[in-house]
Amino acid sequence: MCGIIGFAGRDQAAPILLDGLERMEYRGYDSAGIAVRSETRGLQVRKAKGRLKVLAELTHGGKDLEGTLGIGHTRWATHGEPNDINAHPHVSENGQIALVHNGIIENYLEIKEHLLRQGVTFVSDTDSEVVAQLLEFHYHECGNMLEAVGRVLRRIEGSYALGIICSDYPNALIAARKDSPLILGFGENGNYIASDVTAIIKHTRDVVYMDDGEIAVVTPQAIDVFDDEMSPVEKKHSQVDWDISAAEKGGHAHFMFKEILEQPEAIRKTVSPRIRDGRVVLDDLCLTEAEARRFSRIFVIACGSSYHVGIVSKYNWERLLRRPVEVCLASEFRYSDPLVDENTLVIVISQSGETLDTMAAMREAKRRGGRTLAIVNVVGSSIAREADDVLYTWAGPEIAVATTKAYSTQLVLMDLIGLYLADLLGTVEPAEYHAILEEMEALPEKMAEVLTHVEDLQYLASRYFNHNSIFFIGRNLDYALGLEGSLKLKEISYIHSEAYASGELKHGTISLIEQGTLVVALGLYGALFDKAMSNVVEVKARGAEVLAVTTERFRERMEKTADSTVAVPDTHPVLQPSLGVIPLQLFAYYMALQRGCDIDKPRNLAKSVTVE
Repeated sequence: MCGIIGFAGRDQAAPILLDGLERMEYRGYDSAGIAVRSETRGLQVRKAKGRLKVLAELTHGGKDLEGTLGIGHTRWATHGEPNDINAHPHVSENGQIALVHNGIIENYLEIKEHLLRQGVTFVSDTDSEVVAQLLEFHYHECGNMLEAVGRVLRRIEGSYALGIICSDYPNALIAARKDSPLILGFGENGNYIASDVTAIIKHTRDVVYMDDGEIAVVTPQAIDVFDDEMSPVEKKHSQVDWDISAAEKGGHAHFMFKEILEQPEAIRKTVSPRIRDGRVVLDDLCLTEAEARRFSRIFVIACGSSYHVGIVSKYNWERLLRRPVEVCLASEFRYSDPLVDENTLVIVISQSGETLDTMAAMREAKRRGGRTLAIVNVVGSSIAREADDVLYTWAGPEIAVATTKAYSTQLVLMDLIGLYLADLLGTVEPAEYHAILEEMEALPEKMAEVLTHVEDLQYLASRYFNHNSIFFIGRNLDYALGLEGSLKLKEISYIHSEAYASGELKHGTISLIEQGTLVVALGLYGALFDKAMSNVVEVKARGAEVLAVTTERFRERMEKTADSTVAVPDTHPVLQPSLGVIPLQLFAYYMALQRGCDIDKPRNLAKSVTVE
């Protein structure tokens, strides 16, 4: 489900494949492999469980594998345990065909049973090997690889991005996609396929995004694309405009820390072009006042941290728009018979723009007549192309699995949209509208100020890293912020962590508080600060140790009760979560560092979740 790269060109393929896989390590994986075709050696396949360096050492950096045509893959296990056999590429029984696959083949058992009856022998536990064996079966039937691929795609069900090479075709690889990202790259010394532009940015910025149902034939000289009827397709080329250094650590120990520090500039890039002459201007949102007034209900659909953006936005949007906002986990939305019609605005949020749960939910919303607006980071991604409208966060590439700057830019972009719609509807007072905008323009500087106190969070992590269960509590926007702080901590430090609405403590969860329990109490939302203080006193009385996050305005009052206090600058309440999240990100980072965790590549997690 994770990383795919393929190359057909004039240079030795294996080193290029390994370099591309290394650049996709951030996506998360548990094994890796490459297959290279040589005129003298045929198909050469090398696979290894574990980190990519194991595969690199096995092949001496790729030098052992001659040939200029190849495919590579980093696997995140879905079917079958992580081991050398289940790793990709998978090879057909006669050794002629090798392929890599992202996604899930839902009817693989049915096909496997059919092939077993034909005498085919399987070596792995994966759904992906079924595609390789089925491809060989049809290739023997028709004798034409492209026709065989077409027959296979008509039989398999589910999601896939495929890269295929065959020993009979010395200069061509075949790619296909459905519900899983795949791009085509046009280079000077050859052409590429990849699941992520970071894999090939070193070699080319000229890319094409494949659409569902398309098949591509990649040779050193050209790339030809066909639709599911095998008719040629003319594709629009895109130029990748970010600097390759954005996908490098730049001297920092981890991408996550680098990306935390990049947040002020990322926010500036998201906000500045969209505020002109004291107004929010969203050039890419084609929405009239009449259309906005028609919306009687708003859904926000997302997963993980993007879902938490939705929770924050629910509080802010309902206040600003006076419209009901429902936040739904994408994985639950389409199975809940949602009440969506032509009077519903559906916001879908995804960093990658390829999150399969979110994409499926968006399609269901469109099927029911809803108006869809996508908030994504990756230009040209599937969700961006399919939504009725799309607004980009412009956060730049985010490499660490645990999101930081993508979360922050999504959050501030949702605030911008909320303001824009409130102005359109006339539901926000002009004075508040301009106050929020003024503070939004000041956010980058205030974020930079928070980041001057990194050492404070480093110290607190050194004090608390040995806790094995931590609770985040807060009310209203603070509760929504606590959800993200808790997720960050558990994602990268593996500490059990839960976020609770403070008012729920006495309804059961306070029974979990005992002597020495660490509670992170959020008291940034000024309207409910007194309530927050009451909850701090409440958990202290049960023996909890309290780390409080508040604003400078309330620092002194909080310090009188909490064991440790972190304060951020004051801003408008709508924007306070944008400042409050930074200490929580840093706390999670340093807690994981103290515990010796693999911060950028936490166990069992992947950056782009393209399977259900």
